[in-house]
Amino acid sequence: MNDLTSSDPPDAETIKAKLEVLKSEHRDLDEVIDRLIEKPPFDQLQLQRLKKRKLGLKDQILKLESQLIPDIIA
Repeated sequence: MNDLTSSDPPDAETIKAKLEVLKSEHRDLDEVIDRLIEKPPFDQLQLQRLKKRKLGLKDQILKLESQLIPDIIA
């Protein structure tokens, strides 16, 4: 059982796979937002929700990337 919800820490390959999925979704949202803005008038609430989702993905990406960085003992 090697997923991100188990009590065991995920291995680097699992984290990298999840990162790729999140980065892909982040890029897709970026494209959707760009297309939405190109055609005024656009739904401001929908745009706000898309941007919030994109920001949440960015936070998840940064959290996973920090797990890949080894702890440095000073």
